[in-house]
Amino acid sequence: MKTEIDNQIVQDLMPQKFGRPGVIWTTILIILCVIGFGAYISQLRNGLVVTAMRDYASWGIYISNFVFFVAISLVGSLITAIFRLTNVQWRTPLTRISEIIAVAAIIFASLAIIVDMGRPDRFYHLFLFARLQSPIMWDVIVITTYLTLSVLFLYFPLLPDLPILIKNYKGSKFEMWLYKFLGSFWKGTAAQRLMSHRAVKIISIMIIPIALSIHTVTSWLFATTYRPGWDSTNFGAYFVSGAFLVGAGGVVVAMFVFRKYYKLEKYITEKHFDHMGKILVMLALLYLYFNVNEYLVPAFKMKKAEEHHLMSLFTGNYSLLFWSVILLGMIVPVIVLLFPKGRKPTTMFIMGMFVVVGAWFKRFLIVTPTLLSPFLPIYDVPESYGKYFPTWEEWAITIGTLAGALLIITIFVRLFPIIPIHETIEEADVKHKMI
Repeated sequence: MKTEIDNQIVQDLMPQKFGRPGVIWTTILIILCVIGFGAYISQLRNGLVVTAMRDYASWGIYISNFVFFVAISLVGSLITAIFRLTNVQWRTPLTRISEIIAVAAIIFASLAIIVDMGRPDRFYHLFLFARLQSPIMWDVIVITTYLTLSVLFLYFPLLPDLPILIKNYKGSKFEMWLYKFLGSFWKGTAAQRLMSHRAVKIISIMIIPIALSIHTVTSWLFATTYRPGWDSTNFGAYFVSGAFLVGAGGVVVAMFVFRKYYKLEKYITEKHFDHMGKILVMLALLYLYFNVNEYLVPAFKMKKAEEHHLMSLFTGNYSLLFWSVILLGMIVPVIVLLFPKGRKPTTMFIMGMFVVVGAWFKRFLIVTPTLLSPFLPIYDVPESYGKYFPTWEEWAITIGTLAGALLIITIFVRLFPIIPIHETIEEADVKHKMI
């Protein structure tokens, strides 16, 4: 009986070759990446003048995109590290999903910074001429550290699955070589399993403060810049709470897609959506609380320097986008997910999309309206300096980076099991013994 259950789990969770929808999806992502790369080549040749960024709006959707990627990458520490350390029993089908989202996001967060640089050939100057009193250098340090830990966090729990893949999966020569290369030293001995377990626990402990630091330091890039809307001591907690929300929303979307496409209803159950729905409600309420703090206090005082910024959000050019983000990205998910029927898979997917899309535009609202509300009024400059709307190159590059992150996730799912096979078998064995 035990062997039959184990064999069924292995069969269910093996990577699957792409069908027609998978090929179409991958082709679309590759095309978007190529278009984005072509736009970046144009930017390299002609300079940042091809963008809509000027003296005032010196940060555009590139930095918005960077902050979004950093935010969603925190899901690795939320779902994997915190849930592991607190021994949340239902976490197993979600851990690898969150880990690969975290790795893909942090890779493209790093690339988003390079894209924003006018002279990417001088990127190495960040390391050769680093100044520790600069918040930008703090960001470089924590991003590099977090990327390293995230890759290890993805790799170590994958090791026990590699012998299972080698033994049972009928893949190409390249796939077999890849599995053997990545797991050549893994024999599955008691000593190795103990060492791997300890390593994962140590990384779980280490990655939580690093994850909190990465988005706190990112918020300090704004908060240490003296501008209306950014001059806030609330930014660290504000950014971290928003990051946990979008990370959880991203996992919900991925859960639904993988469950539907790979027919994983036995493993990613309605119970998982119910639990994640409750977590989303808590995180959305927390983020909503920090948003109230972030806007209510300066609106109450309404200092002259803050007035233009706040009015542009509340009633001005950005008001439609601002209120849509608040309502659809936070309030509506809370209302819907409070009810058990709202925590069903399809509804959860829709609410997850609201959260993720709203989170991207929220980062845009943090960056652009503030830059267009300087302390000194904008006057005696070309009209284009007083507004910002991305050019096609900016949109193409940004969409290309988003497609690139999805492409990494897609390729990973094609090569490796998205739900840990070894851990799932262990859990099934424990349940079988209890029976």
